[in-house]
Amino acid sequence: MSVFEPVGPGFAVGLDIGGTKVMGVLLDPDERVIGSVRLPTVHGVDGVVATALTAVRALTDGIGLVRAQLAGLGVGVPGVVDPIRGTVEHAVNLGLPGEPTPLARLLSEALDGLCVTCENDLNVAALGAAHGVGMPSDLAFLALGTGLGAGIVLDGRVRRGAFGAAGEIGHLTFDPDGPLCACGQRGCLEVYGSGGSIDARWPSDGVTPAPVALFAAAAAGDVRAVSIRDSVVSAVATAVRVLVLTTDVPLVVLGGGVAALREPLLEGVVGVLDAQATGSGFLRSMRIPERVVLTPAGVPVGAVGAGLLVRDQAS
Repeated sequence: MSVFEPVGPGFAVGLDIGGTKVMGVLLDPDERVIGSVRLPTVHGVDGVVATALTAVRALTDGIGLVRAQLAGLGVGVPGVVDPIRGTVEHAVNLGLPGEPTPLARLLSEALDGLCVTCENDLNVAALGAAHGVGMPSDLAFLALGTGLGAGIVLDGRVRRGAFGAAGEIGHLTFDPDGPLCACGQRGCLEVYGSGGSIDARWPSDGVTPAPVALFAAAAAGDVRAVSIRDSVVSAVATAVRVLVLTTDVPLVVLGGGVAALREPLLEGVVGVLDAQATGSGFLRSMRIPERVVLTPAGVPVGAVGAGLLVRDQAS
């Protein structure tokens, strides 16, 4: 998955580069997280590379690791990623250009030829989630962030699809008469179940995150908040059902900013799935509500998954 050869089976660094922050972890040879770092993202090619280098050095210098002890660097990044060439396109929230950016090569050159592997951020998050919940073979990670999408692991490997679009379920139609989506369609799941959709319909006061404020207002009986909350959990439940019925994964892990709600979100989604199965023996037999779990608290699954990708490549 990389144009550079790994140098050994030692420590691995994983970075999850997002539009606002970079999360980094250092994995030891037993795949345990022994260090972590969080930095604000600097946009543009030079900024992204510089931020990544700062994160790597913060993780390795702190315990005196040298180049020969690293198996490599794994990077999860949004946009269209070619893991073979190590290029990234259309990562607009990072300020990268539309043409392919050779991110793996740029980082490898800056790190004295270290093996660098790039992958889509949802794919590495799925690997990290599988590791975190002890389900390494088959799993879907449903990311509820600015957008809505999924990373899928089957038989222990990320499934990208023929054109790298596997898991783009956020652009399945939820309501044909619904609001216009950024993709050009109407009523997509992303318009209802994502953090971005909540921000648009129930803006944050700058102190409390919008999903938390929305669910709190709904719990207090605000009629409009109840309506928005119910549309959110219905859309997320639909996304879960689609993932289970198309891939038959044993677990769908909810992650991303909206999933920080924890139990209120999970209870809402499970409630909708239970209700949907009431009149369907087939859906009851699928036991979909039992397959939904939350991301392990405090685990940066994107960064961990990026590190695991490097370890797999090195082995």
